[in-house]
Order: sequence, then C-alpha cells, then structure tokens
Amino acid sequence: MRTATTIEASADWSTTLDLVLEAEKLGMDTCWVAEAWGSDAPSVLGYLAARTERIRLGSGIIQLGTRTPVAIAQAALTLAQLSDGRFALGLGASGPQVIEGLHGVPFDRPLSRMRETVQIIRSAFAGEKISFSGKHFTVPTAGEGIRPMRLSLPPNPDIPIYLATLSPKMLELTGEIADGWLGTSFVPEGSSAYFTHLDAGLARSGRTRADLDVCQGAEVSFAEDEDALRAMVAGRKKELAFSLGGMGSASTNFYNNAYSRQGWAEVAAEVRERWQAGDRDGAAALVTDDMVLATTLIGTEPMVRERLRVWRDAGVDLVRMYPAGDTLDAKLTNLSRAMDIVRHLT
Repeated sequence: MRTATTIEASADWSTTLDLVLEAEKLGMDTCWVAEAWGSDAPSVLGYLAARTERIRLGSGIIQLGTRTPVAIAQAALTLAQLSDGRFALGLGASGPQVIEGLHGVPFDRPLSRMRETVQIIRSAFAGEKISFSGKHFTVPTAGEGIRPMRLSLPPNPDIPIYLATLSPKMLELTGEIADGWLGTSFVPEGSSAYFTHLDAGLARSGRTRADLDVCQGAEVSFAEDEDALRAMVAGRKKELAFSLGGMGSASTNFYNNAYSRQGWAEVAAEVRERWQAGDRDGAAALVTDDMVLATTLIGTEPMVRERLRVWRDAGVDLVRMYPAGDTLDAKLTNLSRAMDIVRHLT
C-alpha cells in the first residue's frame, strides 16, 4: 500500500507548502490538490511542480462543469510537462450546490457528462484532432469553415485519469473507463457497497481490480489514551454531520447516500433532516462513535495500525491521509507515524 495526502491552498499557504515539501522528504508517494469552492487546483499544482522533485502530483479534483473538457486536457498536459511526467488527473462531478450555486452551470446528467468529458480528454491526450458529438458536448460547434483541431502540445496518452465517485452508476463508470478511483466515506467492512459496482464496470471493459488504482482517504490522528480518543471522536462529529447534512443540496447528497449504503441509512437521514432544519448541534449529536471510527484513521497507535491493515486487505492501493494537528509539526508527526506504520505492515 502506498501513501498520499490532499491539500488545498485557500489559507495559510506557506504552512501548506512546507507540509508538501516535508511529506516528499518523508517518502510520500502522491499529493492530491483539491479546489472545492476555494483555490483552483492547476495553479497550485504548477507551483508544486517547480518546488518538488519526486512526489507525484494530482488534481483531487478538477470539477466537471468548471472548465470545458479540452481546457481540462490542456491543463493536464501542461502539468504533466512541467512536472516531468509526475501528474495524475483527478476528475469529479462535485455537487449541485457548487456547480449550479457557485459556477452557474447545469449539474444535470453527471454520468453521461463524465463519460463524454473523459472521451474528449483522452482524444486530446492522444494528439488527435478533436471531433466529438454527444449529448453534452459538440466539438467543433457548427459554423462556417469550422474544422476540428488538435492541441499543439505534445501528445501524452499515459497521463492516468482518476475519477472521484460515490454513486453506484458512477462507480461502474469508474471501473469501466478510469485508471484509478478516488474514494471517500469508506468503511472497509462495507466495501462491497463500492467494489460490487467498480467490479461490474471493470468486467464490462475486460479488466480486473488489478487494473484500477484504488485510492481511499481519511483523517489520521493518534490518541495517547482512551480519554484522549473519546475527546477526539467527539470533536469529529460535527464535521461528519456537515458531510451528511450540509454537502450537496436538500435532495442530493452523495455522502449521505454512501453512508446509507454502508449500514447507517436511518441515522444518516435523521442527521440530514436536523441539519437542514438548522439544528446543527442536534445533527452532530446523532452521529455515533462507530460512524467516526469506521471511516477515519484515528485512534491509539495499535488501533490505527489495525485499521490500516484492514484497509490494505480490503483492496486499498493508495491510502490518502489527512493529518490532524493545529501546527505544522503536529501534522507532520501524525503523517510520519502513519507512513511508518504503512511501511511496516505485515
């Protein structure tokens, strides 16, 4: 199992940069850069490409709808060139609140939009003249004398494409067309909620699990005793309540759906209802200790070691760790301890 982390650059950039540079020195394999509704990913990735030497860099994620497929391909090809081939393209549909509420573009039919986007990007990566006609994209558009074009950048069909997906149909698509899966809200004991659909997509394209790089992420933090652990778990409940109740919209929340498919349907629905009604504390109070511990890598060192072993045995190839801590030193300490555990798993 390999190691990764995810950063974004909306605040305290100097500390974030130091975290990435130190993580590279520690031997971390990959750094994903998020954008959500904050800083954009490609700008940060270009800067990191110039400041790092070995660590692989990935967009985690570029959101569909925020750029045309060809603009995404241009950014990916550029970043692969700037990083000497260390770039991986992570794509995700995001959700209606960000795509429609912030960017003002339709969120409809993310499944077919994702498929078409990947098709166009792969055509651009291959150096082909881009000619595509689908439900969402027509390239080139109709016009007098308009002809298909190819990018002037050198082709690079080897750039891997990872998809960040949660719903069953999107998971099937990931297995069918992607090189890797960027997952979240993952409970290894309930991994069939994901892998059943990923495997169906893999079979459709004549592939197996070995052909898909499975990347899962969670917060990592170490508690020195049971009292510290109880306080740590309690502090995470409001964050999880936000994911279950505040992400997406009142009717579309992929995180809530993911937890529901893994055995918490009733409590997930109640959390969303309380959160949407404005009762944030009440929503957090409904989140159980098990929900926090099952989907994170927090605990005493033996607990974290055992959870990482379970993640590996469940089929995770690349573990994406979000180190807790109020200071850079604290975050690096958590990261270093977790990476050392991964290296020595038996």
